[in-house]
Amino acid sequence: MFSLLLGFAVIHSGGAAIRKRAEAIIGARMWRIFFALASIPSAIVLIGYFLAHRYDGIRLWNIQGVPGVIPLIWVLTAISFLFLYPATYNLLEIPAIIKPETRLYTAGIIRISRHPQAIGQILWCLTHQLWIGSSFMLVTCLGLIGHHLFAIWHGDKRLKEKFGDAFEKLKEETSVIPFLAVLDGRQKIFWEEFLRPSQLGIAIAIVLLSWSHKFIPAAIFIFESSHLGKILN
Repeated sequence: MFSLLLGFAVIHSGGAAIRKRAEAIIGARMWRIFFALASIPSAIVLIGYFLAHRYDGIRLWNIQGVPGVIPLIWVLTAISFLFLYPATYNLLEIPAIIKPETRLYTAGIIRISRHPQAIGQILWCLTHQLWIGSSFMLVTCLGLIGHHLFAIWHGDKRLKEKFGDAFEKLKEETSVIPFLAVLDGRQKIFWEEFLRPSQLGIAIAIVLLSWSHKFIPAAIFIFESSHLGKILN
C-alpha cells in the first residue's frame, strides 16, 4: 500500500512540478489530458487495493458498535469532501473543455484554509482510521497525510514562483489550519461566496458517494478478479 501511495504521489506531484514546462511544449489542454491519463488509473488502482485490504493487519481498536459513532463518521466525512473538492475551481478545466490555467484563488473556502484539499484528506484519514482501526489503515493515513503535507509546501512554492508578491499577500492573509486566519483577524468569511452551482454539485456527489458504499463488496470482487488485482494480491 505504501508503495502504491508513493507511486501516486510521484505521478501527481511530479506532474504538477513539470506542468509549466510541459504546457510550453504541448499546450495546456494536451498536458491536462496526459496528466489525467496518468493520475486517474493510478488512483483507481490505489482505491481498489485500499478497499480490498482496509481491514488487513492488526485491528488496533473496534468502536463500530459504539452509539453515535456512525453519524459522527458520516458527518465528518461529508465535511472532509467539502474541503477535498471545494467550489473554488473551474470544473470545466478538469476535462480540459476550457483551457486549464493556474489561478490564485482568494475567496470562498480559501478564506477558511489556503490548502482545503490537504485539510479534507487529513480529516478523511482521521475519520476512516477511527472507523476501521486497522494497522493497514494507519499506514494508508500516514502515507496520504505525508503526501498532502508535501503538497502544501510544493503548492506554495509553485504559486510563489508564478505570482510572486500577490501570493505573499495571500499567504499573509490566510492560514493552512482551518479558521485560524479568521480567528486572529486576518480574514473574514463571506458565506455568499459559497452559493455556487459547483458547490451544489459537490453536495450531490457527497450524497451519491454515501449511497454507493453499499456497492463496495461488488467493487472489491471486481478488483480482486481482475488481472491487476491478482498481481497486487
